[in-house]
Amino acid sequence: MTPVRAEPEGEVLVVTIDRPEARNAVDLAVAEGIAAALDRLDEDEALRAGILTGAGGTFCAGMDLKAFVAGERPYVGDRGFAGITQRAARKPLIAAVEGWALAGGFEVALSCDLIVAARDARFGIPEVKRGLVAAAGALLRLPRRIPYHLAMELALTGEPIGAERAAELGIVSRLTESGEALAGAHELAALIARNGPLAIDASKRIVAAAADWPADEAWERQGEIAGPVFTSEDAREGATAFAEKRDPVWRGR
Repeated sequence: MTPVRAEPEGEVLVVTIDRPEARNAVDLAVAEGIAAALDRLDEDEALRAGILTGAGGTFCAGMDLKAFVAGERPYVGDRGFAGITQRAARKPLIAAVEGWALAGGFEVALSCDLIVAARDARFGIPEVKRGLVAAAGALLRLPRRIPYHLAMELALTGEPIGAERAAELGIVSRLTESGEALAGAHELAALIARNGPLAIDASKRIVAAAADWPADEAWERQGEIAGPVFTSEDAREGATAFAEKRDPVWRGR
C-alpha cells in the first residue's frame, strides 16, 4: 500500500496521505509521495488544481517521531519537509482538513494556498512541548498571516486552536460540517478550475510574492507577470465569450 494516493477527479488531483494508523504522520515515504504528486499536478496540463487531505479523519499529525529517532529525515530536495513546505505546487492547492493538523501537519496545511476545514478540526504547533522547533514554515508564515502576538502565543505555548478560531484569524478559508471538508475543497477547486489558467497562474504568483516587493517596484513587477496575460489568446477568448454570453474555452496560451 502506498502511503500517499494521487487520484485525478476531472481537472482536480486529490492527494491523500494514507497512514491512518499513524495519524498520517510524515515519514520519508510520505514526503516522497507528496513531492511526486505535486510534480504530477504541475506537469499535467489537464489538471487545474489540487487538493491535499488525510485519510481516516485526521489531516496530519506532523513528523513521524519514531522514524525521526531512527535517523530518517522526511525532506525531498528543494521541496523541503513533507515534500511541500519549502516549494509547494505551481498550480492552486487546497488543504482539506479533518481532525488534527498538528506540528508539521499544520505546516503542510500552511504550505497550501487555501485551507478548507471541518468545524471540529484543530490546528497547532506543539514542537516546543517536545523540545523541538516548528522549523518547517509555521514560524515564518504565521507572523505574516495573523497578528504578531497571536503567532507568538501559538509558537511559545504549543497549545492548539479550533477551526472556527483559525477562520476568525484568516488561516482557514472556509468552514464545513464535520466530514465535509473534502467536499468543500472540491467546491472551491471547481470555482478555480473554471477560470483562465494563465490568469490563475499569474494571480497566484502575484499574491504570493507581493508582500516582499518594495513599494516603488510593486507595480512594475506586477506588470511583468500580468502583462503577457492581457495579450494572450485566453484574454481575447474571455472577452469574446462574455460578449457572446457563453462559457469560455481556454487554451492556456
